[in-house]
Amino acid sequence: MPRTVRDNILITGASSGLGAGLAREFAARGRNLALCARRLDRLETLREELVSANPGVRVAIHSLDVTDHDAIFRTFRSFASGLGQIDRVVVNAGSGRGAPIGTGGFAANRETAETNFVAALAQCEAAMELFREQNSGHLVVISSIAGLRGGRRGAGVYAATKAGLSTLAEGIRMDVAGTPIRVTTIEPGYIRTDLNAGAARLPFAVDAATGCRALARAVEREPASAYVPGWPWRLVAPLYRIAPASVLRKII
Repeated sequence: MPRTVRDNILITGASSGLGAGLAREFAARGRNLALCARRLDRLETLREELVSANPGVRVAIHSLDVTDHDAIFRTFRSFASGLGQIDRVVVNAGSGRGAPIGTGGFAANRETAETNFVAALAQCEAAMELFREQNSGHLVVISSIAGLRGGRRGAGVYAATKAGLSTLAEGIRMDVAGTPIRVTTIEPGYIRTDLNAGAARLPFAVDAATGCRALARAVEREPASAYVPGWPWRLVAPLYRIAPASVLRKII
């Protein structure tokens, strides 16, 4: 059975990093885009780039702070109205701020928890409302390999939110099993972006362009879940899950 082509793709957190990289990959495939992020100036620059490089591709943009939950629902519906419908939503917006628990970093940890999980929940709700009405669509959540285990130093809350997001996506996937709605959890390994620029250790890291090409290929396959890049993470991830904490402390 041929795979459904998702013509209209909404990406949150699209002004930089993985979101912008995915926008470039999908525009090159001729897909129309609905891009949102807080930094409208960057979205405008990205739209000009994409339209110039990919004639015929429609690119809609909207400023959006995903911690404004009501705005998420309004923005998603506005995009759907403008493009006719939304065929795929990539829940990508996230924060990497954090501090070890109990060291005075609660504000940063709360921001990460609210952005990476509560705001992601709102995005999933808004996307799934559209998809249930259409009886079609593809929800993609960008989790992380970090969600497989607890995180050290400032990554503790980040890892916990990504674990929660992966579990949330699995539950949604079970809810719509047997329907035309697909749900994919992407668990990227370490891809170098602004989000992790200050990280001391990034095992098996790849550059943003390489990572985003692999991400787009994985998303297009529409699996239930995927590690990206597939090599070496399909091999490493099962070991990562069972490795003693004493070993993990030496490598992350």
